[in-house]
Order: sequence, then C-alpha cells, then structure tokens
Amino acid sequence: MTKTVLFNLTDKEREEFVVKMGQPKFRAKQISEWLMRGVPDFMSMKNLPENLRKDLDSMAQTLPVRIVKKLESADGQTTKFLLELNDCERIECVLMRTSYGNSVCVSSQAGCAMGCKFCASTLLGLKRNLTINEIFAQILVAQWELRNDRMSEKAIKPNGDANNNDVSHIVIMGTGEPLQNTENVIGFMERANNEMGISWRRITVSTCGIVPGIQRLIEWGRPINLAISLHAPTDDLRKQIMPIANKYTISEIMDAAWRFTDTHNRQLMIEYILLGDSDGNLLNATPECAEKLSELVRDKNCMVNLIPWNAVDERKFTSPSGNAVHRFQDILIKNGIHTRIRRERGTDIGSACGQLRLNNQKNN
Repeated sequence: MTKTVLFNLTDKEREEFVVKMGQPKFRAKQISEWLMRGVPDFMSMKNLPENLRKDLDSMAQTLPVRIVKKLESADGQTTKFLLELNDCERIECVLMRTSYGNSVCVSSQAGCAMGCKFCASTLLGLKRNLTINEIFAQILVAQWELRNDRMSEKAIKPNGDANNNDVSHIVIMGTGEPLQNTENVIGFMERANNEMGISWRRITVSTCGIVPGIQRLIEWGRPINLAISLHAPTDDLRKQIMPIANKYTISEIMDAAWRFTDTHNRQLMIEYILLGDSDGNLLNATPECAEKLSELVRDKNCMVNLIPWNAVDERKFTSPSGNAVHRFQDILIKNGIHTRIRRERGTDIGSACGQLRLNNQKNN
C-alpha cells in the first residue's frame, strides 16, 4: 500500500486526513508542527495519543525522504545523509556545524547531467528533478539532527549572532545543477525564507553556468548569493573538463553573473577546483592559469574560492601540492583578487566538494 506523505499535503488536506481518521481537527496542527521540526516518524510525536501514532504509522509517512544511511566526520562537525525518495531514487545532503551557524548543502536533482569530469555526482547521469518538497525536506532532516545535537550537548557554541539551534545557512551545491530545475529551486528558497526565516543573504545557489537560469534569478529579484563553478580561465581548457562549456562560453556566463551581482550589489563567488592530470602535472593550476583568471575577474566584486581537488575513485585526476595551491593563490592576491583556499569539511565521509554521488546500491 502506498502511504500518504503528510508533508506533501496542504494544511486543509492534513485536516481532512485526520478527520477521516475520526480525530479532532486540532490534531492536524500538532502534526504540522512536528513536520516542520523534521520529525522522521510518528512515534516521536509525543503529544499525540499512542493509538493515533500507531494508526498514522500504518497508513502514512512524515516526510517525502527517509534516511538510509548517516555518516559522521571524525571531528563531529559534518554529517552526511543518504536519503531515499518515494520512487526509490537516492540523494545526499550535508549538515555542516560551524561557529557562525549551521549550514546545509542540499541536492536539487537525483543525479546530474552536466558530466563534469572531476565530479562524482554525475557518474550515473541525471535521474530526475527534485520537487520543492523534496528539496525542503533535506533542510528538515538537518533540523531534526540539530535537535538531537541540543539534547546530547553536541552543538557548537555560536559566534556572534549565529543561531545555534537551527539551520541558518543554505547552499544549493549538492547533487545536480540547480538551474536545470530553476522553478522548483526558487520555490524552495521562497519557502525557506518564508517558513523558516532564513535570510536571502544566507542562501547560495551554485551553477556551472546555465545562462538562462541566471537570467531567471535576475528576474526573480531576490538578493541571494550566486556562485559560478568556473574551474578554468579559458574556454578551450574548460571544454576539456566541463561539457557545459560547449554550450555557453565563459564570456556569456560571466556577463550574466555580473548582471546578477550588479542588480543586488552582492559579491560573486567563483568556485575553482585545482586539478592535476593522472601523471601529476598541473592542469588548471598553473601560474599561467592564475594570471588568466586574474584578468577575467580583476576590478570586479567577487571572491575566488580555491578548492584543491577531492579524490573520487572513478576519476583519474590528482590534487596539486600545497606549494602549487599557495603559488596559485599568491598570484591572485598579487593581482588584487580577493581569494581564499576553502577549508573542506567532511572529506573523510565523502561529503566535500565534488564527492557527492547518487548511490543506488541498496547495501549502502
């Protein structure tokens, strides 16, 4: 029997559902409050009668995702969730606990069609877009985990005004290309802002350069953060590692990105994974690439986020040495470019940049 997903119902539909069970209407409001906390099962709804919880468990489910596997990083600051959807497709999301707040990296698609040669997420191709509810549910899974943190005193002490109790930041950088699922991603961001109070300025969308999608964000008009997964300073080099470069040139992508940042006076983030080839030779991490990247972004309101490649078993790249990474950064700094080397979180559990993958193995 297919179970009704209560989170997917409207408030009125949930009310009708409980009334048909012979329950008073106010039970629907109680259930809705639990759902917004990310409750994974009905037995956790302690203010409902036990018989009702058992009946709900037999005929319904709480969220449109269920946790298949949970991995914790050695430092305890990162949790990766493998989630199964109702059609048995699987996605991943990552909760990162920091002194400035709790950030969640969500997936926007099951799989990915972009084919970037250094990334695990695209290995099995695109399965389908996620719905608004499926994206939103990932935040709620993380929210429930943070509730457990508070009960176990695991939570990190906040810094400044960061809210240590809830999800405070969202990055749409998980599996999939968000701007191939633009309307559902926009709908998700609207709900995160309206229903969870997450500021637009604490939401970041990352794209490998879907120009019409960037234009749609400009038309939408919310002051979110935009990140461009660039990874090469020239079209020829980008085509070697990112098939999307055959459709949109760097010039087209950056023109759209600058229009977005100019509209909202927001700093653009440039994501740049530093790669070596299978023989250990620098691919996009040479001094020449650093100079060309500097020319591309000089005098612009942006920050270059340098990311040493995180190993993926199926990909035959290497990560440049620390000296090569710092030499690349030094050239950018010399040219007046705001840059940093990203501190990767959760590398030991495969949750760092480029490591998320669609996993359909039932034994995982």
